Amino acid sequence: MNNTGLTRDKSAILLIYTGGTIGMKEDPTVQALRPFDFSQILEEVPELGKFAYRIDSYTFDPLIDSSDVEPAMWQELVRVIEDRYDSYDGFVVLHGTDTMAYSASVVSFMLEELTKPVIFTGSQLPIGTPRTDGKENLISSVEIAAAKDSEGHAIVPEVCICFDNVLMRGNRASKINSDNFRAFRSPNCPPLAEAGISIRYSDRHIRKPDSWDKRPLFHKELDTRVSILKLHPGITPQIVRTILCSTDTRAVIIETYGAGNAPSKEWFLDIVKEASSMGKILLNVTQCMAGSVNMDIYATGKCLKEAGVTNGYDSTTESSLGKLFYLLGVFKDNESVKAGLERDLRGEISK
Repeated sequence: MNNTGLTRDKSAILLIYTGGTIGMKEDPTVQALRPFDFSQILEEVPELGKFAYRIDSYTFDPLIDSSDVEPAMWQELVRVIEDRYDSYDGFVVLHGTDTMAYSASVVSFMLEELTKPVIFTGSQLPIGTPRTDGKENLISSVEIAAAKDSEGHAIVPEVCICFDNVLMRGNRASKINSDNFRAFRSPNCPPLAEAGISIRYSDRHIRKPDSWDKRPLFHKELDTRVSILKLHPGITPQIVRTILCSTDTRAVIIETYGAGNAPSKEWFLDIVKEASSMGKILLNVTQCMAGSVNMDIYATGKCLKEAGVTNGYDSTTESSLGKLFYLLGVFKDNESVKAGLERDLRGEISK
């Protein structure tokens, strides 16, 4: 851990660099991008010094490319936050953008009853390059992580993604653009804050803990035996059976059409029923960016419901995956997992 030497006039923030574009800087000797030393963050982003926060840093070793993120990384991240929870007022996680929505989603479930912000951010361009979005994303994330109300409580005690001046609930966001600064969207949940001349918080959409005095629960047990079946015209019985009935999975996320619809072919419903009878947990989420699953509207949706498929409502695929990893790790019986899927645990569904 490295201390930048700032005083704690307002808040203490821990920057956790896991890897990703935001922490890269061009090495002039070889003209290649290399990670820079986050203990020297004020040299790269001197604007942070104007906050007068204490800003420390923790860097993963080795650094993890966003595409290589695995459950062990999430478990280590939660350990870092747990070990240092009492020493900081907020945490900013610097992460590659490709899997940021997955990481923010699963971590939101691993941290129960948060009282402090955990803000994920990153950039589309390295922080040392002209026109980088990294500086603005980092500055806004640090300011939000440090923000407190008049009673000294965190204004946003949630796991969030801060990108391009918008703060989104972590388990509601998806990456929708690979070459634009507005890389993330949260179609089914309004922004928790927007950064303009000032940062405007949407208090009515921000979740608060039941008690500010209790330490959160840090869940590190994950069961990742989950597959995803994305329906498409022309999908074959062999593909559907291989994914739904695999002996290596406990649960399958079925990405359906529209409001939760699927093929009405007899063979498809027979395989769904077969998987359900095998004890598989089947979760219905829509392929649409916005909107919700409603299995009571159309006949195909009703058939899925009757076959034992659970409603994912308006949750994203990333959030559904993280929620299943968490619930399967906590519960060994499927009925408890299904009951958890139907409940809004961390603001991941609108109910």
